[in-house]
Amino acid sequence: MMAPPHPSRPMRHAPRDFALTPLNIYWEMTQACALACRHCRAEAMPQPHPLQLTFEESVRFLRQIPDFGNPLPQLILTGGDPLARPDLLDLIDAARALGVPVSITPSATPNLTRAMLAALKAHGVEALGLSLDGSNATRHDAIRGVEGTFERTVEAMDWAAELGMPLQINTLVAAETADDLPAIYALLTTKQVARWSLFFLISVGRGRVLESLTPPAAERLMVWIYRIAQEAPFAVATTEAPSYRRVALGEMRAAGLSGEQIRQTPIGRGFGIRDGNGIMFVSNTGDICPAGFLPLPAGNVRTDHIVQVYRESPLFAALHDPTTFGGRCGRCEYRAICGGSRARAFAASGDPLAEDPLCTYQPA
Repeated sequence: MMAPPHPSRPMRHAPRDFALTPLNIYWEMTQACALACRHCRAEAMPQPHPLQLTFEESVRFLRQIPDFGNPLPQLILTGGDPLARPDLLDLIDAARALGVPVSITPSATPNLTRAMLAALKAHGVEALGLSLDGSNATRHDAIRGVEGTFERTVEAMDWAAELGMPLQINTLVAAETADDLPAIYALLTTKQVARWSLFFLISVGRGRVLESLTPPAAERLMVWIYRIAQEAPFAVATTEAPSYRRVALGEMRAAGLSGEQIRQTPIGRGFGIRDGNGIMFVSNTGDICPAGFLPLPAGNVRTDHIVQVYRESPLFAALHDPTTFGGRCGRCEYRAICGGSRARAFAASGDPLAEDPLCTYQPA
């Protein structure tokens, strides 16, 4: 499974109140996947979970999304590997018939063909997300656990360009990949990419075997990310590293940008988005969670309505309000625009409201 990205397409103007409507709903359509990625949150298996949502249950879930009202959230199909579901195209048709915008993050398996990408586009999928965790086959395939995934991923990037499908590339940031990021960036500049999202490792699922960056190293890397973003031919963003917004804000202020200019940047439009606030995740068995990397169910689509859970459940309500956060995150003057990674706080302490241990900032 690829790391859950922030939008698989370039970010739209976001809803003003993320406590009412998420920007993105990530749906883990299945746990089934033919890869064995070392950082897989879903701990994907060759076969689907026996309690996976049926087609009929999936359609009932999709019919709940329009109840959020306009602007509708973006539905991002993930897994496991969404291409492993035989009813994938029918479910995409059901979502599109409801007016729900759809993007997809398939795994680089033999199911990922040019014909499949063409079919996805024909059925109304707006954008594609692919994972690239190394600048060459040796490095990428070592993370993905199956030889040949690098070549298949690069080939799919070219197919997406031929088909005119906006493409987001998602890259793992961990001790094992950090030194390769400049080479990955150089490779991406030769491709037709809309967005590069750098996912900072959360130690859940199989990701526990990998090593996170130290907080000082992460801070230095965020400065590098911001500076290359100023010249990149595509948008550059981070996932599960909301403290990047603080770093970028400092860089923008140092460059003399006004408050209004900052608010109009992609970073500024993303202020306040975090796990459970602008983000919602539905598992393959229907659990409603704040994010894929924050596996705390607040309900289940089989028995609960996603709008009510998102707006009213105690867990989501606490995540909407950064004044409930503990430690440095609760005291920080950047808590409204950042709030820290709630998933990392939970992975480190068992408390989703605790401070994010990756951030180095010491509030006054």
